[in-house]
Amino acid sequence: MKRQDFTYELPKQLIASKPLKNRTNARLMVIDPVRPVAHESVSDLPSMIREGDVVVVNNTRVFPARLFGVKESGGRIEVMIERLLSDHAVRAFVKASKAPKEGTILLMDGGFTLIVRGRHGDLFMLESDPAICILDMAEAHGHTPLPPYIKREDLAQDRERYQTVFAKNVGAVAAPTAGLHLDESLISSIRHRGALWCEITLHIGAGTFNPVRVDELNEHQMHGEWYNIPDDVSDTIVSAKAEGRRIVAIGTTTMRCLEGSAAANGGQIRAGSGETEIFITPGYQFNVVDVLLTNFHLPESTLLMLVAAFGGFERMLAAYQEAVREHYRFFSYGDACLIARDPGAIHAS
Repeated sequence: MKRQDFTYELPKQLIASKPLKNRTNARLMVIDPVRPVAHESVSDLPSMIREGDVVVVNNTRVFPARLFGVKESGGRIEVMIERLLSDHAVRAFVKASKAPKEGTILLMDGGFTLIVRGRHGDLFMLESDPAICILDMAEAHGHTPLPPYIKREDLAQDRERYQTVFAKNVGAVAAPTAGLHLDESLISSIRHRGALWCEITLHIGAGTFNPVRVDELNEHQMHGEWYNIPDDVSDTIVSAKAEGRRIVAIGTTTMRCLEGSAAANGGQIRAGSGETEIFITPGYQFNVVDVLLTNFHLPESTLLMLVAAFGGFERMLAAYQEAVREHYRFFSYGDACLIARDPGAIHAS
């Protein structure tokens, strides 16, 4: 398949630039292989959860990774941290009129400096003074790293709303957006249904917004992302699969973590930390996830390719066209869809 197979027409007014007042008020399109598409609300999600289901979320925490400053020459720069390497070192994209060379000193807003130590492709290796913790400086002076398709400056509310209520482990520069729809009350209702709640961590990098620039999908290179699967989560998932119980992934990053682990370990999930560069496209054989909650994704994006692999190419493209007709809200602050891999896997009760 080619990149152009994953395009669709999206009116700009359907791109959600701000979150809804209440997280669970988002619309929910339910997509099952043998049923007509259903239009529900995220607040209805607990009714579609079964006793014994394992609901898995990504508990990564977004930090204010977008920083501004000047070069010593006076030219303005924007630093978008892609990964925290240590307290004093990061890997980042640097936007400037001219790319900084190794040894360049960047004078950042907030009164601290970063030094360019090297470059690997589009990414720069930056270091701070040993007395300075870059994460602390980012928390104090950085900006919420909103996706590039949200055409506005970040607001104070984004610090809270571009973050899941279960976020714990700092390290992401983009939110696991399906999880943005869940609040404490909804989580409580899911647990009350008899589902098991599990948390993994995958730190989402800025590469998640990188477009696919090649026509042939097998030529696209994914950015690696660090993940961790705790022992108890691995054990819970392995037991559930053996007993025929469903694994419900909240978001594509959760799916990439689980399927990436399984793909690296002979088809079975394994506890531990690692890097995943998994690129899921139609034809991929899923090993772990049975049901996926996700938002609506950009045309020709790796995430649209993932959901097309999971829900079926023709079915998902038709669902996206219906979402446009029904004026769903798209992308990070938009509405959601619940997708079943097997026929009849979703039904309200």
